[in-house]
Amino acid sequence: MSTTAAVSSNNIASALIAEMEHEAAVTRTCLERVPADKFSWKPHEKSMEFGRLATHVAEMFGWTPATLQHDELDFAKMDYKPFEPASTEDLLEYLDKNVAEAIDTLRNTTDEQFMGTWTMRNGDTVYFTLPKVAVMRSFVMNHIVHHRGQLSVYLRLNDIAVPSIYGPSADEGQM
Repeated sequence: MSTTAAVSSNNIASALIAEMEHEAAVTRTCLERVPADKFSWKPHEKSMEFGRLATHVAEMFGWTPATLQHDELDFAKMDYKPFEPASTEDLLEYLDKNVAEAIDTLRNTTDEQFMGTWTMRNGDTVYFTLPKVAVMRSFVMNHIVHHRGQLSVYLRLNDIAVPSIYGPSADEGQM
């Protein structure tokens, strides 16, 4: 039985699970190609390092529980320490863990919970308040896609084959 079929009574979760599973598979293909010996490379002084960008893409799947199980993220109340993989294998394990937790969280979230609000703030400064379903689409999913696009450019600039993402790539041709 597919994961999506198991959630048929929850329309929002079903749609997001299908999308997340697809995006996670494509993302994994990209991250598999990020060589650990290039983790510190960056195309410009203002750019993220290759390894940090790849880790950021992997960590964003992990934002799903934080979004759906809480009503806000307050940077003033947290001590963020980014995961620092030592190898490409570590990076992939981190992605897989975050995706599994995200899918499980989605599976256990009701349509009513998706309509609750979520706020991002830093103390008294509120960046935005949106329904959780909108946060999942924009701040989580679209954000993953955005940074994965950057990651594909890093791959190209390092002469690493760019995988098919939404259609054939110059490296992988036909789908």
